[in-house]
Amino acid sequence: MLVFGLTGNIGTGKSTVARLFAERGVPVIDADQVAREVVAPGTPGLAEVVARFPAVLTASGELDRKALADRVFADAQERAALNAILHPRIGAEVRARLDRLAARGAPVAIYEAALSVENGLHHGLDGLIVVNAPVEEQIRRLRARDGMAEEEARARIRAQLPAQEKVKAADFVIENTGATELLRAQVARVADTLRGGWARGS
Repeated sequence: MLVFGLTGNIGTGKSTVARLFAERGVPVIDADQVAREVVAPGTPGLAEVVARFPAVLTASGELDRKALADRVFADAQERAALNAILHPRIGAEVRARLDRLAARGAPVAIYEAALSVENGLHHGLDGLIVVNAPVEEQIRRLRARDGMAEEEARARIRAQLPAQEKVKAADFVIENTGATELLRAQVARVADTLRGGWARGS
């Protein structure tokens, strides 16, 4: 089974593209979703996080993500401690899901992760799909989706790896200008190419 990474900066529409691939029958594993599930109430992952970072539970027993983020945001050692708990669990769960898809005979799967290029994950995959969008379109989406002020949206975009660096690492680039039918057509073309047994360097 071939596994392709899917990534893109904030506000580019990566999740929309993932949904369009899923609609075309290409299974998608979402790293963010897996990250939430490994620290769901009752999991060993949550117990380990709470033991290392007390006072990060909500009244209902769920992980208080904001409180945890505040704890680790400005402290590299604390972030490393959190990553040491989460990353092996996320990696094991992603691998288990990929193994199940392969066992069912899926020819292709997509692993959606925001930091694929930053963390070098794309080197271990069969190819990389990058979703790109004009900066003004990213800002429009962030303001509409998250209620961000324009300057906050620009700051969030500037804080990420520049889009052109991700595009350089890509095997496929999907340009999301905001036109839904154009986006669907690009996803359809890439999905058909992947299913055709595409190989890097071919």
